Amino acid sequence: MTGIDETNESPADILCKSCGLCCSGHLFIWAKLRPSELDRAESWGLKVFRDDPTQRGFSLPCPLWDGQCTIHTSPHYPHVCREYKCKLLKEVIAETTPLPDALTAIEKAKEMIHELKVLLPASENPNFRERLVAQLERRKEFDDEHQDLRLLKADELLALYEEVFGVTDLIDKPDTQSPM
Repeated sequence: MTGIDETNESPADILCKSCGLCCSGHLFIWAKLRPSELDRAESWGLKVFRDDPTQRGFSLPCPLWDGQCTIHTSPHYPHVCREYKCKLLKEVIAETTPLPDALTAIEKAKEMIHELKVLLPASENPNFRERLVAQLERRKEFDDEHQDLRLLKADELLALYEEVFGVTDLIDKPDTQSPM
């Protein structure tokens, strides 16, 4: 990643573009949309759900995430994506956590996710968080030689989610735990 001086990007933009864990389905299962955003989001190829007025949004991982958000600079960038700030981002904005430390925390989270992902049973579901929830909710069904290691790594990752990103409820309820 290029430095702040070379790109003229704020530390907050650099952090978000480096991370993407809220976009990739690692922190959340879905993101809330405003009613006026539903059609545009659908036209972008997002998997939109609109039946319940209290839970209108799109499923994660977001197909517009390709190592970076491909619509981040669009004037039609969803409100929820523009406004959501994880705990780490708030700390970078407040200058209580230096950007290099924040980037290191993100890399640590990504390494932990990768280590756990290879231990999870195979699934057609692309959402890491849903796969992890299924593992934790149905742990007896997955009792094998990797179970203890999976549970240990899951506990470590969940502690990191809470400590670094402020995500406290793994089994989220869309009306109360959605990032948006």
